[in-house]
Amino acid sequence: MTRLYCAILIACGLAAAQDFSKLEVEKVATGFQFTEGPVWSHSGYLLFSDIPANRILRYTPGKGVEVYLEHSGGANGNAFDAKGRLYSCEGRGGRVVRRDKDGKVEVLADKFQGKPLNEPNDLVVRKDGQVYFTDPAWGSRYQTHELPWGVYHITPKGEIERIAQPQGRPNGLALSPDGKVLYVDNSDEKNVRAYDLDRDGKASNERVIVSGIDGVPDGLRVDV
Repeated sequence: MTRLYCAILIACGLAAAQDFSKLEVEKVATGFQFTEGPVWSHSGYLLFSDIPANRILRYTPGKGVEVYLEHSGGANGNAFDAKGRLYSCEGRGGRVVRRDKDGKVEVLADKFQGKPLNEPNDLVVRKDGQVYFTDPAWGSRYQTHELPWGVYHITPKGEIERIAQPQGRPNGLALSPDGKVLYVDNSDEKNVRAYDLDRDGKASNERVIVSGIDGVPDGLRVDV
């Protein structure tokens, strides 16, 4: 059974040195199968995926959890863009989609070089609309995938490029606050890579910035 937790930092403001001894963890919901992809909306609620249940759920402080979307395509990672549109990696459907506020669905990626994507896992959206996502494969798809593991970039015009092809499977990813650096976890290699991003969203200067992680790195976030 999976539970939803919220970490509440009691320390005041955006202090330069946060006191993590005052970090409190509160269980706010339970009863899920396997949760992933948490993302906060500017409207004041949290969306997250329950992958085996094929749902995206919404947690609103003071109101609890309700179903936001049924038949989610096995959604894993989620992100909002500057216009409040929801992007999701549909691992079961092998695609990256965008939903507008009226529920209209647009497929942004399901193939690369004519081959189907493996199992899109997680994604981030830069303020200017550049999208980055990881495409590993797990379970049965590990044996049947056609494409190598990849980290991909989708431009605002819908053009897709692979910016990295690591030996291990890439997983969670995050952007620096200024949008100039992309960070990517690698669950097999147990490291975190960084890529410099230019104004057009192009990536360069791949390097490992954290290595020897104890455990399997997955979700990734950057603070202020």
